[in-house]
Amino acid sequence: MTTSTALSIKDETEHGLASARRVLELESAGINALMRSLDDRFANALDLLAAASGRVIVTGMGKSGHVARKLAATLASTGTPAMFVHPAEASHGDLGMITGNDAVIAFSNSGETPELADLVTYAARFDIPLIGITGRAGSTLAEAADVTLLLPETPEACPMGLAPTTSTTVMLALGDALAVALLERKGFSADDFHILHPGGKLGRRLLRVSNIMHAGEAVPLIDEHAPMTEALIRMTAKSFGCVGITNAAGNLLGVVTDGDLRRHMGDNLLNMTTGAVMTAAPKTIRPDALASEALGYMNTLSITCLFVVDKDKPVGIVHVHDCLRAGVA
Repeated sequence: MTTSTALSIKDETEHGLASARRVLELESAGINALMRSLDDRFANALDLLAAASGRVIVTGMGKSGHVARKLAATLASTGTPAMFVHPAEASHGDLGMITGNDAVIAFSNSGETPELADLVTYAARFDIPLIGITGRAGSTLAEAADVTLLLPETPEACPMGLAPTTSTTVMLALGDALAVALLERKGFSADDFHILHPGGKLGRRLLRVSNIMHAGEAVPLIDEHAPMTEALIRMTAKSFGCVGITNAAGNLLGVVTDGDLRRHMGDNLLNMTTGAVMTAAPKTIRPDALASEALGYMNTLSITCLFVVDKDKPVGIVHVHDCLRAGVA
């Protein structure tokens, strides 16, 4: 490689980094300007969305349409039923997807997107709440909307000032702000989130012990007065390497593990009762605890099983392999 070639590559790298930093600075400035511009109109938009007994219909054309699709997906995954309706398809029958119980969010940076006209007219005709998100205060969309959320005047990051860049980033941020504020208003919880995200890494992170534990007849339990001969049979049959010891009320008193057997091997073990051999007050876990908490607990204690207890009653047992099979890490 010649010196001139090396300098050329270095210059191109530095130019690329400078360009990237400029884009990020412009888009960051746009989001900061949006943050400063928020006012009572944002709260009014939240009121409209929260009051809708149906779905939130999100729409937009071109790049605004991609932003609208993302907002619809975010709303739906955080407890607000939502769907994207393509404005051009709406004019050819998809207006039937929108009901009087819905609310509409329409994106258009110019506020003059012609494909939105029929959908906006339809919303007005049937008194469907319309939130317009646009960059122009006097635009057709701004005038037609029940609530208008104005995007701040910020330059596009495109060097020609043409390609939607800063404007779409600001739209995305405003959509996220609406979704999260609505989530908090509705009291959407981690349990609710898990119901809507059963798969993937998010679902595994929110998995509960009750979702993976063994319950019913699978749980190795025996009475405190039972002989150890029966306990050994129960331990072998259930294959957990332990057995829970209960009293007459069904409360968990202790646990007999392989380690307990080794410690009592010379004590006439087979003639002893389970209550005499058990380790009292064993470590347990709640059924509503996160599976990741159970796995961390077992790793910390260097054990392979935890009894799952609810109000002193054993309701299940979870093995470290159950956590690993479920993808909990």
